[in-house]
Amino acid sequence: MAANFRARRPPSPPPQQIYTPPPTQPRFPHPKHEHLDADERRTQASKSYFAGRRTSPGGLNVASAEWKLLVLVVIVASIVRLFRISQPNGVVFDEVHFGKFASKYIKTQFFVDVHPPLAKLLITLAGFLFGYDGNFDFKEISKIYENVPYVAMRMVPAILGVATVPLAYLTMRGLECRATTALLAAVFVTFENGLVTQSRHILLDSPLLFFTSLTTFLWVCFCNEDKRHPFSEGWWTWLMLTGLSLGAVVSCKWVGLFTIATIGFSTINQLWSLLGDLRVSPRLWIRHFMARALCLIVVPILFYLFIFEIHFLILANSGEGDGFMSAEFQHTLGGHSMQDTYADIAIGSAVNIRHINTQGGYLHSHAHNYPGGSGQQQVTLYPHRDSNNDWRITIAKDSGHPETEWADEPLQYVTAGMKVRLRHIITDKNLHSHDFRPPVSDVDFQNEVSTYGMTGFVGDGNDDWFVEIEHGDKSDKESSKRLRTLRTAFRLKHALTGCYLFSHKVKLPDWGFEQQEVTCNKNAMKANSLWMVETATHPNLPLHAQKVNYRLPSFLAKFWELQKVMWITNAGLTDRHVYDSRPHQWPRLRRGINFWVKDHKQIYLLGNPFVWWSSTLAAIAYMSVRGLLVLRAKRGYRDFDNTKVVKYDSLCGFLFMGWFLHYTPFFLMARQLFLHHYFPALYFAILLFCSFFDLMTAALRPKVRLQIGAVLMIIAIWNFWYLSPLAYGNQWTSHKCRRAQWLRTWDFSW
Repeated sequence: MAANFRARRPPSPPPQQIYTPPPTQPRFPHPKHEHLDADERRTQASKSYFAGRRTSPGGLNVASAEWKLLVLVVIVASIVRLFRISQPNGVVFDEVHFGKFASKYIKTQFFVDVHPPLAKLLITLAGFLFGYDGNFDFKEISKIYENVPYVAMRMVPAILGVATVPLAYLTMRGLECRATTALLAAVFVTFENGLVTQSRHILLDSPLLFFTSLTTFLWVCFCNEDKRHPFSEGWWTWLMLTGLSLGAVVSCKWVGLFTIATIGFSTINQLWSLLGDLRVSPRLWIRHFMARALCLIVVPILFYLFIFEIHFLILANSGEGDGFMSAEFQHTLGGHSMQDTYADIAIGSAVNIRHINTQGGYLHSHAHNYPGGSGQQQVTLYPHRDSNNDWRITIAKDSGHPETEWADEPLQYVTAGMKVRLRHIITDKNLHSHDFRPPVSDVDFQNEVSTYGMTGFVGDGNDDWFVEIEHGDKSDKESSKRLRTLRTAFRLKHALTGCYLFSHKVKLPDWGFEQQEVTCNKNAMKANSLWMVETATHPNLPLHAQKVNYRLPSFLAKFWELQKVMWITNAGLTDRHVYDSRPHQWPRLRRGINFWVKDHKQIYLLGNPFVWWSSTLAAIAYMSVRGLLVLRAKRGYRDFDNTKVVKYDSLCGFLFMGWFLHYTPFFLMARQLFLHHYFPALYFAILLFCSFFDLMTAALRPKVRLQIGAVLMIIAIWNFWYLSPLAYGNQWTSHKCRRAQWLRTWDFSW
């Protein structure tokens, strides 16, 4: 058996003469290099070796005729993406959101979105330059635009969509693929229906894809320069531009983190290879590492921070996003400024009490009763300042008039463990809880909170609350012993039932004006039962009594808080949408997204089936071939000794990694997802398919290769043309529409 096994093993290749490249370091240093150390001499020697070789910047050996061809391709891409861009003249799909955000920028009103600001800022800039005043509300899909330069705003993603086409071409040339292959990639990107549809509207995916493709192109150019002139001026330029582009892509959408991961893994592979190169000294390796760390980590972070600095500078005033942010953050916005208030809180102090965790607002009551339960006066959280937020702290007494007796008594500070009552100043009723279920959170461990009583009514035990101080401010030692304005976090425990005053992100119905529910919770999560006093006044406090105000957070504190809010909000987008889809459906193009329907016309986001399915087959083919090569290597075959195999394995491996890292993370997300989330992965898959085309046609004559490529281009263009009414919203007959429904899951109207 062993003999038979050895007989089947392929024979070892005959010995070949191995070409030895010129040494990277001269045997004897040139006189003018004598003052340099060993690492610098290697660099100079490398420059000398390549000095006589004609190379283009970034390794782009593009002939002059190709530049003319590329200009023609860009013109065609411009026609495809800008054709009838003014139609429809109403709001389309998520223009509802991103157009509204542009209005907020122009009006400088703070808002919260789950995406970083860069793409929205670019769209806003176009609207601002063309005179948009921010007064259109973008309220609903199909609403007709009035006094909105929507064409100029749509031109931003459209132009960036056009720019993606030459980047695809140049990237393939930078990867040392043939001109026919690069043209095939450019044509596929130009006539991809989904990319065309997405780039014609006020949406963020086209800017995201542009910066993804730009980052890929710049990185390829850097890698080519790294082989020729490491640490040269061009080397530093390509590396720095890659870092800036990484910052830009993640500043459009957090999906850009997948692009960072792609470049990161490629960088690790480079450094690993350098580590195994004995010609690279430890000192030189550290220089390579530090250069990449500076340009690919520090620069993107600084760019990302810079974009948010612009974001904060523009959104300087209060807006609809205030409620997502902490009180400290809100007080950095215009319209939230507050005068200094007394730090000391005593029996008789008039206070505003704010919920800490949900940023829902102030403890509030108004002259409206619950429709069920006890039927007593409602208690809610209200996000704005209002006289109905005013409460007076009194002490629990069985007789007399405790709501006024404090005025004649010595000043008594509110300390930990004290039993108090909260008197609603306007309606003259006490904060109250009892054994009634709340109107919304109707469970056994939750009790209703109301206000109860009347003028002159002493109250009863259900009005009593114990003050429990949770923690104080480190800079104010007294704040951990007694209530101090803005410095003490405390809980209120109901004296009779033991439940805690509590609130959560649950809204009351219309009868409660959609304000946030307040309950008394026996199993209260601590974070949602913490309160603080925001303002306090007391007529008996001396004039020189200490006053306090909010400590305004630094830029980094505001930045970090907003990142957390964006993350939580993004993760909370779990509601189903009628046109959402899951990642396993995307490579097969199982369904699209209805963007707009009106007057028997429809815009439906759907990919080019030929481009889509070909790219998916390329990803499957790479996994299969790579697996086969690994198995063959295990059995002793020496496929990786072939320079052609090594070249295409490296090229296709990089593009496959880009597809894999931009696609598979979505399987881990429970949030709402749509087909357009696949577009960055699709871009890499298209380039991967074209790389396979380059490999399969490598042995053919150029004319034959061009003919095969032309056939593929014609099929892609025909697919685009056949489904183009869905991209442009053109009129279509029911018969043609039904015929175009190749899959039953393509749920566009007919």
